[in-house]
Amino acid sequence: MAHSADVIYTGGWVFSALASAPIQKAVVVVDDRIAAVIAETDVESWTGDGTQLVDLGGGLLAPGFQDAHIHPIGGGVEGLQCNLTEARDGDEALELIAAYAAANPDLPWIQGAGWSMDHFPGGTPTRQMLDAIVSDRPVLLSNRDHHGAWANTLAFTLAGVDRTTPDPVDGRLERESDGTPAGTVHEGAIGLFEHVAPGTSNELAYAGLLRAQAELFALGVTGWQDAMVGTALGMSDSFEIYRRALAEGTLIAHVVGAQWWDRSAGIEQVEQMIARRDQVATEQPDLFSLGTVKIMVDGVAENQTAAMNAPYRDNHGHPTDNSGLSFIDPERLKEYVTALDAAGFQVHFHALGDRAVREALDAIEAARAANGPRGNRHHLAHLQVVDSADAARFAGLDAIANMQSLWASHEAQLDTLALPFLPDGAEEHHYPFGELLDQGARLAAGSDWPVSTANPIEAIHVAVNRVTPGENSEPLGAPRQKLDLATAMTAYTAGSAYVNHREHDTGAIAPGYLANLVVLNPNPFELDPTDIYTSTVTSTWVRGTQVYGVPVTA
Repeated sequence: MAHSADVIYTGGWVFSALASAPIQKAVVVVDDRIAAVIAETDVESWTGDGTQLVDLGGGLLAPGFQDAHIHPIGGGVEGLQCNLTEARDGDEALELIAAYAAANPDLPWIQGAGWSMDHFPGGTPTRQMLDAIVSDRPVLLSNRDHHGAWANTLAFTLAGVDRTTPDPVDGRLERESDGTPAGTVHEGAIGLFEHVAPGTSNELAYAGLLRAQAELFALGVTGWQDAMVGTALGMSDSFEIYRRALAEGTLIAHVVGAQWWDRSAGIEQVEQMIARRDQVATEQPDLFSLGTVKIMVDGVAENQTAAMNAPYRDNHGHPTDNSGLSFIDPERLKEYVTALDAAGFQVHFHALGDRAVREALDAIEAARAANGPRGNRHHLAHLQVVDSADAARFAGLDAIANMQSLWASHEAQLDTLALPFLPDGAEEHHYPFGELLDQGARLAAGSDWPVSTANPIEAIHVAVNRVTPGENSEPLGAPRQKLDLATAMTAYTAGSAYVNHREHDTGAIAPGYLANLVVLNPNPFELDPTDIYTSTVTSTWVRGTQVYGVPVTA
């Protein structure tokens, strides 16, 4: 032993993410790294006057979770605006909006997010609902999945949107019988408000980032991949927000930024993306890097914009002429991904429908044919519906399956707005994580917060049970789609670290790795699978320093 430990975790279990089960060991930290994994009987030999002894109390020490698909600045900002995520139904959402407007009489616009489509008939609330509670100021509220928005009449008027306004090529307005906007807009139609609605100021975005970091530490998340870095969807340029946090020393988590691909532009974007990537590489690349590009391939199933191989059905179960939207022409997608791959970028795809998954894999295949294997670790997020033939392609293309496993359960939005309009048998191919694993795909995990909770334990619970935490409903899909607990935990730690090109020093518990750690009580491996969600974070540590939990004394 060179010198005494700074921190020793003792009295519990250790899940290293390098083995399939926890072990009863103690973990020694010196400075910011794990120095040793030792027998409990050897703890005294590492203990000095300044050593902090962390009693796990029979709980579990695990690598800090890494979220492979998240929007932390947006999540933090939403917590500072009109936040509807806690509403239990449409009436409660309206009450929250009215209360927020009353509490903020000087705001020129009422903005926020988080309403659930399943709380309103057809998933499409009306402008009149908002007019009844706020008519003197424009209101614009994104829904829970951020693929739609709800506006009052004044917002439409100020934006110049009326019955003569055509649907954009990548979106749609819900309309009344004479074509007047009904109140809900989908996908690219949200952009119709951008020229009048206030964007997110730099100060608000910065406050949102710091709030998000604190909330994520409380959930055991010590690093993430931000799936939207740049100027997009009315947000400030998050590139500069992160750089400010670096300069002021407030960014503690390690972050990989996915630069946002503007689907209305083309390959000319690559040059600026290279410049930004190379710029931050000279600053603090261990904390913030920009070697990834995020491409939206399609929309979502709830508003029937997810790109599907078969058409959606109508309310009577009959096929329609709508198979969803491919936001980028598949041939252009191949061109863009090939260029990004050649430039050394990782591509992070939003691919939700089975046609979108196929188009993303086809683009990776084209890039490999042109450039050869380059180890860029491209990954596909969401994967709501995957054809079995395409599930078998992931391993051969080194494409990573980026799971948002919290969604892999029966819940109101899925059961009322998606499954009834998809072809027979679609449920069996929903979020097919077990099938992907069996076919040799590497798994990573994320939340897509603020679309849904950022809590990794709840997402892991669903990956294992395919049932929403605390509920006793039927599991979603076939039993083969369930993951065991170790596999789900590994996806959220070592799997996401691999996506982030940080598997050499994060995502596992082993000598030489950064001491990015989380303590869970009770140990989820000792719980019945249906109770996994009851395990909670008691402390979180980044580079050997406690960032959440009751302070530990020496």
